[in-house]
Amino acid sequence: MRSFRIGTAFGIPIKLDLTFLLVLPLFAYLIGSQITATTELLNDAIAAGIEVDAITTGLTPWILGFTAAVGLFVGILLHELGHSFVAMRYGYPIDSITLWIFGGIAALSEMPEDWRQEFNIAIAGPIVSVLVGLVCYGLFVGVLLVDPFESTPVVSFGTLFVLGYLAVLNVVLAVFNMIPAFPMDGGRILRAFLARNRPYARATETAAEVGKFFAVLLGLFGLFSFNIIMIGVAFFVYIAASTEARQVLTKAALEGVTVADVMTPAERLHTVPPEMAVSELLQKMFTQRHTGYPVMSNGRPVGVVTLDDAREVQPVERDAYTVDDIMTRDLRTISPDADAMEAITTIQQEDIGRLLVVDEFGTVVGLVSRTDLMTALDVIRSSGVESLGDQTEPVR
Repeated sequence: MRSFRIGTAFGIPIKLDLTFLLVLPLFAYLIGSQITATTELLNDAIAAGIEVDAITTGLTPWILGFTAAVGLFVGILLHELGHSFVAMRYGYPIDSITLWIFGGIAALSEMPEDWRQEFNIAIAGPIVSVLVGLVCYGLFVGVLLVDPFESTPVVSFGTLFVLGYLAVLNVVLAVFNMIPAFPMDGGRILRAFLARNRPYARATETAAEVGKFFAVLLGLFGLFSFNIIMIGVAFFVYIAASTEARQVLTKAALEGVTVADVMTPAERLHTVPPEMAVSELLQKMFTQRHTGYPVMSNGRPVGVVTLDDAREVQPVERDAYTVDDIMTRDLRTISPDADAMEAITTIQQEDIGRLLVVDEFGTVVGLVSRTDLMTALDVIRSSGVESLGDQTEPVR
């Protein structure tokens, strides 16, 4: 997601995704356009006593719609802060909280595998939403008791509308999040209970399947009710459940496997010197069927060159340009003792194809590529030693 930082709360960076700038006016419009029906619902549900005519004139519906939409996202932010506070209590740093089209996301640096910790972190958000709803209802009752309607009916009834709306919506948000549609809060609570008596990865797999089932139900509901937002939520839940389950299963399969187990060792590593011509580099790539090489000078790594780098040079200039002219000098390295899962995460986050493996003395001892890691994972799974949480010997 493309996002920008708007501030910090309790040391946690708060970001807005660009989609938030689209959904906020959309929500404001939807609330404002349905203000009559919503007011009647509030009058019936919590005896709001709001006079519809007082808040449906001029720009009042749109002002109230915008105010309620902002208040709703403030509630979502508090919901995510609830998750974050409990996670930080257990020692899990929060990278950021991002508000976007489907609500909010608290980005934990690492997901807890202890079921009690995950349960407490997951349940904290809905609890905060209920508390926010109760606070809004308390303020709503306070405005009713003051009874200032005769002097400023528009302001008074408008205040009642916003507070009543937020009181109800925050409780609805809490209930909706308790649906066991992993990775929503309810789905994480489900995984926590499943992980009490089975391996974490197996619990994740089961919770993800349940989550995808509920995602399909949400999608069908959104389709038949012509609710585009619900369809979007369903799509997000389905994709997110599949992605997190795949990551957890991959981590379980590679448990105990280090970079040294899967890397191409230095003695079998193909390298190129910085003075090699680009035309010669391309011929070498064609002959050896490699698309990337470490660049070595006097026995030390000075860069990495890839096929994409070489393609940027026009064919007529490839004899004149050398590897030194086109190589990437910002080296990404990893220790041979690091977990293979750490290598996968780094490659994905940096969007690169390979990492140089360097020991504590700065000597290149090998190279690990995306292909090396995927091949190792395929071998582990095909050999039937994928443990799903059980201890296994690494495949070398």
